[in-house]
Amino acid sequence: MLLIVGLGNPGGQYALNRHNIGFMAADAIHRRHGFSPWRSRFQAEVAEGVLQGRKALLMKPQTYMNESGRAVAEAARFLKIPNADIIVMHDELDLPPGKIRMKQGGGHGGHNGLRSITAHLGDDYRRLRLGIGHPGAKELVHGYVLHDFARPDGAWVNPLLDAIAENAGLLADGKDNTFANRLHRAAEPEKPAAKPAAPATAAAEPTRAPVADNPLAAGLKKLFGKGD
Repeated sequence: MLLIVGLGNPGGQYALNRHNIGFMAADAIHRRHGFSPWRSRFQAEVAEGVLQGRKALLMKPQTYMNESGRAVAEAARFLKIPNADIIVMHDELDLPPGKIRMKQGGGHGGHNGLRSITAHLGDDYRRLRLGIGHPGAKELVHGYVLHDFARPDGAWVNPLLDAIAENAGLLADGKDNTFANRLHRAAEPEKPAAKPAAPATAAAEPTRAPVADNPLAAGLKKLFGKGD
């Protein structure tokens, strides 16, 4: 069985915090792949499903970030899931917004959720690091991660969450590098179309049409509207 853990803090007041992007990723996988309804177990919200023919358990620990390891370890030990089959999705200050890294093992980098999981299980589990950017000074970090994403962030958060959900089956197959490459491509901005050459005897430039409504509105509704 695969254990996919999204890190965050429970409660509606934290739902759109940058620190909760792991919860958001778990919810995106849950919606896309028809997992069972969320239920309380292992000090967490969990849901069962299948990815690429493998049983998978989605988890959102309800112990608050600093004690995430309690929930993850309880599930891993009860279900006898090895660390190689545990994937933890978490916010990452040291990556620019929208950038991601997949890795197995390593330090916790000051992330309290990872610190707790490592204390309970060791450090050789898999991680999906979801870049949220850094506020620029250490003393600003606490307020930054516990603050909601801004509306313009929907332009990269929504496509990233969609890509995680769409490609989650690759995690079940152990194809972490391919998964990461798919997410990188999803995060790349579209290249602007080449402008046609101006005619040799161009008339005065026509008046520009009024700017249309923000095309991100639908995506922002997905992030900032009411969801699971």
